[in-house]
Amino acid sequence: MATWNSRGLRGSTLEDMINRTNEKYLESGLALIQKIPTPITPIKIDKENHHITLAYFEQKSTVDYIGAVQGIPVCFDAKECAADTFALQNIHEHQVEFMRQFEQQGGVAFFLIYYSAKDLFYYLSFDELEVFWQRAKNGGRKSFRFEELSLDYILPKKHGLLVPYLDAMQKDLAQKDAKGH
Repeated sequence: MATWNSRGLRGSTLEDMINRTNEKYLESGLALIQKIPTPITPIKIDKENHHITLAYFEQKSTVDYIGAVQGIPVCFDAKECAADTFALQNIHEHQVEFMRQFEQQGGVAFFLIYYSAKDLFYYLSFDELEVFWQRAKNGGRKSFRFEELSLDYILPKKHGLLVPYLDAMQKDLAQKDAKGH
């Protein structure tokens, strides 16, 4: 009998799970979130199968998703992490700067990180990222460990929602309000 070995979520599967969650949020009237396509320029195309076989990115992308939740502007990026340590090199300076400016305009920016070895999603608020980012810029660790994260932002399994991030976003907003952001 053939066996199937899961290798965890891979790129498009993570994206599919978030897209399906966003569709549920839209159907419920809770949020309108769109996937931002990464602009590419095709170099080689397999004419027989109509597939792009070689391309380059036209510009640096900022975030994977953007939209609104109950009137609040929202942007976020999705990342996958196979270990307990997340390397900050997976996040680019221009993304952090975009998110910083987005929050200065009254929006909410965050990362959804899928820890594949633990099979769990984590909501990394921009404020939490900023602590790790500044630590790295000041000569400290260029990564963060899972143990450093707040357990309050682990996304619980929720019936019908594959990546239920709105509750964590609500906590993030409450924390921002408490700090006077």
